[in-house]
Amino acid sequence: MTPAEWLWIPVTVWAAFAQTLRNAAQRHLTDTLGTLGATLVRFLYGLPFAAAWLAAVHAFGGFALPASGAGFAAWVVVGAVAQIVATALLLRVMAERNFALGVAYSKTEIIQVAAFGFAFLGDPVTAVAALAIACGTLGVLLLSPADRGRPLRALVLGWTARPALLGLASGACFALSAVGYRGAALALEAPFLMAAAYTLLVAQALQTVLLGGWLLARDASVVARVLRAWRASLFAGFMGAAASAGWFTAMAIEPVAHVRTLGLVELLFSAVVSRRFFRERMTALELAGIALLTMGLVIVTFTR
Repeated sequence: MTPAEWLWIPVTVWAAFAQTLRNAAQRHLTDTLGTLGATLVRFLYGLPFAAAWLAAVHAFGGFALPASGAGFAAWVVVGAVAQIVATALLLRVMAERNFALGVAYSKTEIIQVAAFGFAFLGDPVTAVAALAIACGTLGVLLLSPADRGRPLRALVLGWTARPALLGLASGACFALSAVGYRGAALALEAPFLMAAAYTLLVAQALQTVLLGGWLLARDASVVARVLRAWRASLFAGFMGAAASAGWFTAMAIEPVAHVRTLGLVELLFSAVVSRRFFRERMTALELAGIALLTMGLVIVTFTR
């Protein structure tokens, strides 16, 4: 295997780390801007950094700007719109009485992304990859169960409940978004760095227009607050663009199911932070979840 084919591993780990920092920055903004306002920050203030990354890849990498066609446009629209819908559905899940059940079902994204990647892009799902996905998904569910006393029973018996169905729909849209971005990058037929950088810029511009336009029509004061908070928003925008650049680059190299499975390393970062800085003790259920999650990460990383 060439070094370029291994590059997706450190790039994915970087993307997960940057996403952890972006999430922390967005949490501080949510109190003043609201959830959708903080989400707009990710796109709007990430846009100049995405443009700078594309310019750097073009200038220093020596790659020409790719010619985009109808296939690229279709895939990038699917990715951008599905990501916005997924976020809206997840917010709806959190408004439900039993939101924990819905959030747990949204974490089936990894299983769904493997299915969508195979169906729409022909990305193979080997038995070993399926094992890694299963371990990772079960580990995530144990780390954030809908019912700490009987986590698996709650999932099996609660799948027809409204929060669960909303969670499944949210996970499906997040999965479809990831597949759409990989499809867009592959449609460009350009070197993976240029394909990823170009797709990132177009996607973030489209999402800024769509979400910003929707907020202007619904509540223009949210957009005004986002613009006034530019100093506090720049770091969140930068880390959001950095995380997305990592995700897009990794998905331009490797099947999206492998990337999203390894991306669960973000949860290990969060667990370390909770243990190290907040002195939070791990339950036996959480330790089992971390063990399964780690097993999935090791399998998807070192078994080809």
